[in-house]
Amino acid sequence: MQFGWLTLALSPSGDEDAARIQQQIEQVCYAEKLGFSDIWLTEHYFTGESVYNDAVVFAAALAMRTERIRIGFAVVQMPFHHPIRLATQLALLDNLSKGRIDVGVGKGTIYNEYEFVGHGLRSDDSRERMEEAVDILERAWSEAPLRYNGKFYQLEIPELRPRPYQKPGPPLWRSVISPNSFTECGRKGIPILTARLGVERIKERWATYAAALDEGGHDETTRARLMAQIALWRNVYVAETDAQAEDELSQLLLDTRRHMLHVRDAYNPKDFEIDPLMLNPWTDPAVSEGESLAYTLETGCLFGSPRRVQEQVAELREAGVQHLLCQTGFGDMSQAQNLESMRRFGEQVMPAFAS
Repeated sequence: MQFGWLTLALSPSGDEDAARIQQQIEQVCYAEKLGFSDIWLTEHYFTGESVYNDAVVFAAALAMRTERIRIGFAVVQMPFHHPIRLATQLALLDNLSKGRIDVGVGKGTIYNEYEFVGHGLRSDDSRERMEEAVDILERAWSEAPLRYNGKFYQLEIPELRPRPYQKPGPPLWRSVISPNSFTECGRKGIPILTARLGVERIKERWATYAAALDEGGHDETTRARLMAQIALWRNVYVAETDAQAEDELSQLLLDTRRHMLHVRDAYNPKDFEIDPLMLNPWTDPAVSEGESLAYTLETGCLFGSPRRVQEQVAELREAGVQHLLCQTGFGDMSQAQNLESMRRFGEQVMPAFAS
């Protein structure tokens, strides 16, 4: 199996941001030392999540501090970026890292409308903005000159410099959850990130993607590569005992959820309503803490002693998962607590799946 590492930790106050940013750099370097194959950066603004905020700039710092580990984005919120500026930044980053960049793209958060407002936007046209920006991104890496006359962008450039290190550019991933999205990405041969799927749903979605790859006419090598790349995101917490892990992780998750619901209630515009179809027991404020926690522990977490976590990873492997993204930091978890959980996972869980 391939193990990736993902960060979505919280800095509890502006006074702590500088220290928390340095801690995240230390975590990434430790992930590389432990043998993780890839790290993934999230992008959020204004409230302390993704404390570095600008994941592309932060990735440049990581590229200079690491040698082997791939650096991915889960995801770049495309409406917040001018596509030519982003294409240039990613091309430079790809050169700085010698081709270690993976780019998950998305239309922006479906919960935090205040992030759109902060960028002078609303989310109503976010899908259209994303699709146009992705089209420009891909064409800018391969066409010279590029002329584009779209709904949101009208531009003309003689040539994008530098060209990306990877040809024609860094792989573009999509974050998906629904069967239709697995089908669409499979037909187009797009690598995917996904989360919060139970074991039976994993089997169904993986079969859906495999069938769509066949429908898309992709060759056997491409199909095998894309099936191995499907990245499943899980919260991961390893402690000395099962009981300790459950108690400590539960408190961290509840604190995180309280923060998440508070900032959405405090900062989202009053005219914004989240699509009820997009809510689940973790994100729905009407769901009790107990029910929400039980849902998250069941569908989104691997936790316990090293032996128990090995068993949980083995279950995912049997379901078809070959690429697991491990989020090891939650809320304002301490650096020592995070690194110790990472150490246990890297030294006592990952080796069991080295073959």
